[in-house]
Amino acid sequence: MGPLNISVKGEYALLALLDLAMQKPGEPVKIATIAKRQKVPQKFLELILAGLKQGGFVESRRGAEGGYMLARPAETITVGDVLRYVEQGRGTRGSARRRGENAFTAMWGEVEKAVSAILDQRSFAELARGWQDRQTQWVPNWEI
Repeated sequence: MGPLNISVKGEYALLALLDLAMQKPGEPVKIATIAKRQKVPQKFLELILAGLKQGGFVESRRGAEGGYMLARPAETITVGDVLRYVEQGRGTRGSARRRGENAFTAMWGEVEKAVSAILDQRSFAELARGWQDRQTQWVPNWEI
């Protein structure tokens, strides 16, 4: 894979937040529901959501009507914020860095800056809107 090397944990965190961004604000969603919809193992998702709660991205509500919801508006949460939080301490291309400078070092730096800029501009509100639009475009129309 190119310069963007996201862990499974990072990918599942993004899917969980996208799922929550697509719900009505303030309505908690059960972990089992997110896991089923996003095809993510529930036990792993529990750990990921606990981490996202510590990071201030989600909050939980206890009880029969409980579950998880975004801790702040989806407009204010970017993919970049989430990935930096979830992937912290996980070096990308560490082996290349250990070898020191080479002909590609400066270029990889530019690529990382460009990728970061894109990720920092994408809010979960924007992603949710775009995804919902694409879903409705692909609904087959059986009328003749």
